[in-house]
Amino acid sequence: MELEPQLHTMTSAPSSATSPGLALDCTGVVRRFGGLVALNGVDMQVHQGEIFGLVGPNGSGKTTLTNAITGFYPPHEGRIRLFGQDITGMQPHDVAHQGVARTFQNLALFNGMSVLDNILLGRHVHMKVGVWRTAIYPWLSRDDEIAHRRKVEDIIDFMQLQGVRDEPVDVLPIGMKKRVELARALVAEPRLLILDEPMAGMNQEEKEYMARFVLDARDERGVSVLLIEHHMDIITGICDRMLVLSYGEVIDSGIPREVIANPKVIQAYLGGSRERQ
Repeated sequence: MELEPQLHTMTSAPSSATSPGLALDCTGVVRRFGGLVALNGVDMQVHQGEIFGLVGPNGSGKTTLTNAITGFYPPHEGRIRLFGQDITGMQPHDVAHQGVARTFQNLALFNGMSVLDNILLGRHVHMKVGVWRTAIYPWLSRDDEIAHRRKVEDIIDFMQLQGVRDEPVDVLPIGMKKRVELARALVAEPRLLILDEPMAGMNQEEKEYMARFVLDARDERGVSVLLIEHHMDIITGICDRMLVLSYGEVIDSGIPREVIANPKVIQAYLGGSRERQ
């Protein structure tokens, strides 16, 4: 596996100036599945305003850590804090209401629905008008929907999806579907955006477009980003810092170009790993 960066055509380097505050602080996170220790005392800190890369071979614990953060697999030990608030063990919907949005390794779009309607679903965390209140006071629902659609149209413009906004998502190529999924996450107006392999299955041009959108989300919308990715050219091209997991343990973290030169990191990728996720 080639660990050297290959993404030569990016027009912007990652920002080196980050807020001193922490967007995400994972301390001593342990997660077990029966006798299998999937995460063994993992520490990870993501600063506000940075793009942080999380990498590791298949089965290293990346998805398990992501699911611990988002409440799907609460840690058995350790603490997880989001912008200073302890969210350890919080239910997934409550984590979402704290300002966390994510995309998934496997596309989670709704086939048969349009691009616009898929993105609109991302506004559910902000929809507060109940069914009975809507029935009695229908104008409340109308005003609410207008406001949500305004946010959706803003994200459609931001993600350059105007030309496919009314198309069913199932007819779109993979690169465009990934863009729609990112748009659905962004329309939730997250403070922390977790992207699980957002460039999987893309060609080089599509990867560069997606990398630019991630950079713009951070720079223009103030979103802190946790990026899980196998493409090392993306990690070195847009991430401020990174962390490498292997067998559920941290083997290195720091500036990407320094981390990927670590012999332990090279061995972890070239040597493979057991399935843990």
